[in-house]
Amino acid sequence: MEGKPDVRPKLRLLRGGRDNEITFRSLRIVAAPWNRPPFPVDAVVYEDDTYHVLSADPEFQEVTEHPVRLMTEVLAARPSIPGEVIIKRGVPLRFLAVIHDLNQDPTWREEWIIASLHGIFRQAEERKLEALALPALGVRCPSLERERFVVLLRQRLSQLSGTSLKRLWLTTPDATSGELLRLLEMGREEQWRRTRE
Repeated sequence: MEGKPDVRPKLRLLRGGRDNEITFRSLRIVAAPWNRPPFPVDAVVYEDDTYHVLSADPEFQEVTEHPVRLMTEVLAARPSIPGEVIIKRGVPLRFLAVIHDLNQDPTWREEWIIASLHGIFRQAEERKLEALALPALGVRCPSLERERFVVLLRQRLSQLSGTSLKRLWLTTPDATSGELLRLLEMGREEQWRRTRE
């Protein structure tokens, strides 16, 4: 009928829910932003550097120790080994993946990310964890390509056998979660190579 306004609601499809979830073997993998946790986790992985600057508490805390003692501790401090995973107590546990050396350019290396992924899943298995939150390691600036991280993660997940891990939350800062999961599900290294061409 002419003259009658269109009163139908303007709907659009929003990505979310099942679109941001896949199953890899028996592991449920969900991609979601930090502010929307899909389930509670036993441990959270954080990117860190050899001197733990990236994981330092940003809030100022008054120190009661004598300055000479503090300076002695600073001078005696030894860097962590790149690729190492440091476990910090708490609920949930904090896994510090040492993938950066701030004295180098670029600060990360692919072999450190691979070693950290091995350490993360080994520590999760040793502790019989069921749920883990993991960011796309190394994708900060200057960054490893997200597609390459997905290839490395898929390689590591393919090596797992009989793990206690049931849920993996890929923490994403933006709307690329569906893309990451599609790449992970495809599992083709050629896909990463094609994205570089």
